[in-house]
Amino acid sequence: MTPAARVQAAIELLDQVINAAKREGAPADRLIAAYFKQRRYAGSKDRRAVRELVYRAIRHCSEVPESGRAAMLALAGDDPSLVPLFDGSTHGPAPVEEGEPVARAGVAPEWLMAALAKSDIEGEAAAALLDRAPLDIRVNTLKTDRESLELPEQGDPLAAPQALRLPSGTQVEQWPQYRDGLIEVQDHGSQIACLAAGAQPGETVIDLCAGAGGKTLSLAAMMQNKGRLLACDTDRGRLSKLPPRAERAGAGLIETRLLNPQKELEMLADMQGSADLVLVDAPCSGTGTWRRKPEAKWRLTPQRLKEYAGLQDTLLEIAARLVKSGGKITFVTCSPLDAEGADRAEAFLARHQGFSAEHPEMPLGTPRGSGIRLDPFHHGTDGFFVANLRSA
Repeated sequence: MTPAARVQAAIELLDQVINAAKREGAPADRLIAAYFKQRRYAGSKDRRAVRELVYRAIRHCSEVPESGRAAMLALAGDDPSLVPLFDGSTHGPAPVEEGEPVARAGVAPEWLMAALAKSDIEGEAAAALLDRAPLDIRVNTLKTDRESLELPEQGDPLAAPQALRLPSGTQVEQWPQYRDGLIEVQDHGSQIACLAAGAQPGETVIDLCAGAGGKTLSLAAMMQNKGRLLACDTDRGRLSKLPPRAERAGAGLIETRLLNPQKELEMLADMQGSADLVLVDAPCSGTGTWRRKPEAKWRLTPQRLKEYAGLQDTLLEIAARLVKSGGKITFVTCSPLDAEGADRAEAFLARHQGFSAEHPEMPLGTPRGSGIRLDPFHHGTDGFFVANLRSA
């Protein structure tokens, strides 16, 4: 592909990403993979270059652009080397015309920037939400530990005791250590959130929103395979990925339970009042994961944010019924927004006089309300809010 053809390919892909953002379609990485599956003539360098252009344009534009071309013209305004590639050549983009729409540059839509500012995420801290993420791994202590593990690339030790950081794009899935369950891919912030939960061997622990089980596996290692660990979710597809992951990791104590939405308590009747710990890793806007999915900023609306907050409140109410006297709820969202973090913890405590906030034991983080917040600018992690809520 010529450089101009790469730009045109990026424009076509951006059109798909924009359309998907408006209609709740597939994420950008899946659209890019499908695009090149149909264009096998494109070499690896071409695919990398086009992908880079697409993500640079997404990061550069604040509001949802009118078109992929408008997004790329905005990027060209920041990168003059792209301007000559709008040359009308074969497979390249048409020449720029006077008065063409150009997308607006910025971190995120105005309403979302206001919500971030209200949560004291501004300037460099807001811009850092769109930085490129490194690759973090967790060493699985059910099989080895960080000090004795040998890897093709050793990585840099991080604050979490079993965390290592590798360059973005490192193909760890191809390493024998990954295939044998010695390591798991897990953001450093996610590992720290699990440390805050403080699961202990012999406890009864419920991961209420387990998804594919990244945090469940971390809890299993902390519990040393002793006790009961119940992983729940309402998404069959995501939860079905956990058993093979658990087998690879040697996490034999994990049980899975698929829940029906709105019937969670009914389906967990046997667990009510029994848990030492309930982890509520609640569905949220994912604002803290923009480094990996920057197009998510175009999918979020004020109404959706309100709906996420309502769902988080509901999940905390379920957790309050599951935890035993003296037990603990660890509430986690991958967002720095107070609306789905500190505000939710405060609202829960206001509704439940029998619960109190307990300072999470975390090696990194900034106090925020009743909990701790992590963010890319200050801590080099994804954005998280973590609160421990102790039952009397």
